[in-house]
Amino acid sequence: MTSATQPEAGGAALRVACLLGPTASGKTAAALAYAEQAAARGRTVEIVSVDSALVYREMDIGTAKPDAAERAAVVHHLIDIVDPADAYSAANFRADALRVTNEIVARGNVPLLVGGTMLYYKALTQGLNDLPGADPAVRAQLDAEAARDGWPALHARLAAIDPPTAARLAPNDSQRIQRALEIFLLAGQPMSVLLAAPPTREDDAARYRFVPIALEPSDRAVLHARIAARFDTMLAHGFLDEVRALRARGDLTPDLPSMRCVGYRQAWEYLDGEIDYDTMRDKGVFATRQLCKRQLTWLRAMPERVLIDCCAGDATAQAVHAVAQVAG
Repeated sequence: MTSATQPEAGGAALRVACLLGPTASGKTAAALAYAEQAAARGRTVEIVSVDSALVYREMDIGTAKPDAAERAAVVHHLIDIVDPADAYSAANFRADALRVTNEIVARGNVPLLVGGTMLYYKALTQGLNDLPGADPAVRAQLDAEAARDGWPALHARLAAIDPPTAARLAPNDSQRIQRALEIFLLAGQPMSVLLAAPPTREDDAARYRFVPIALEPSDRAVLHARIAARFDTMLAHGFLDEVRALRARGDLTPDLPSMRCVGYRQAWEYLDGEIDYDTMRDKGVFATRQLCKRQLTWLRAMPERVLIDCCAGDATAQAVHAVAQVAG
């Protein structure tokens, strides 16, 4: 079997397994089980996180970050690399993931990509469209206009200049409305037009053939039950204290991408006194279920994926076997 650290015959791209799936589908357990199995055969696995929440420091409980023992057992990359006050984009991820994968392969080890941020995976495997970066001045201008007129008014403005983008956004989706208007103001073209343009890919990505292995539920109710149980476990293990500590820093706001992560925005609302505890819990679970739905939509648009039923009793063993078929 060809390994991920050796070229295939004829100089073809190196195969790299990517263990993808929605929240609570068992990705971490499968990744660690594969790493343990590989170690028994004398191979060292290094995990590259594909998760937009795990990049942030000081956000451990609410992101279900691998614990100290798990990170001691297997080297993890792209975790705890960004302060919650700072931004991190799909372009940042793509550059970092390619760099880290190159380094792992150079060490003779096996890279295993693991996560559920499908936009990151798409950026890595398909390249990036030529979208302008964030502009603090433009964002401040849009925030001021939203404070005066409301986000539904800005959504109406977006509908006039970029109907396809506006059609898929809720009138109060401040983060995405702001980004779409920012792109139009900076680029002079609607975001939908720019996204339809062929993406660019750096040469480095051509070194690899990223193979998606998807953990998906045959019964979504099973996953929903896991999501609720996990959110309750987070609350029992001090999630609200984690958010209190973040708020106490004084430099974070609920509009930052870090604080808009699922669970954190609901906890922030509760600590602000806007909602009660039970509502916070229910809204957090519902938001996680919505995230799961979006993740599954992305996955099902990948016909090339290797599909594993995460509800099966032997799902972990199946995932380990599938990864081994790719990475050796």
